Amino acid sequence: MMSCRIRRFRRRIGAALRKDDGTATIEFVIMFPVFVAILASSIEVSILSARQVMLDRAVDITVRELRLGQLGSPSHDQVRERICDRTMLIRQCENVLLLELRPVSMQTWEGLDDPVTCIDRAEETAPVTRFVAGQENELMMVHACSVADPIFPGTALAAALRKDSTGAYLFTSSSAFVNEPR
Repeated sequence: MMSCRIRRFRRRIGAALRKDDGTATIEFVIMFPVFVAILASSIEVSILSARQVMLDRAVDITVRELRLGQLGSPSHDQVRERICDRTMLIRQCENVLLLELRPVSMQTWEGLDDPVTCIDRAEETAPVTRFVAGQENELMMVHACSVADPIFPGTALAAALRKDSTGAYLFTSSSAFVNEPR
């Protein structure tokens, strides 16, 4: 009697193990998170790239105006405002964009490779940067740094990029030009 029950139990277990119902569900459960992570990363990269391109374009156009003397002797805030007017994807641009404009010595090239200073939103005050319009025929270096929150902070991309203490991405744009004679 006991062996009959054991045989029936073994047959039921064997039949259950041979069934292929639910195999698609298992594949879906395993692969779905991978596809979602790829999708989230691609959206994050796309938006970050668009922000970077917009910042680069705005800095290039504004630097052209600076180089040609069309802005006269502008202040940090005036240049930042012109750049922010040209960037659409940076939220609260005036609050998160920091500029630096300074001359570079053409004899020693000192200052050409200085790191870009960025705003840390966790700090109450913004870092102090140099903003000097320079003289005629002087080589000038412009650095712009902005911060933006990630859309999907848990992705591998978010872990790999340079961030401030609040977890916001730092993206920069740099340009060099020579002041035209007036």
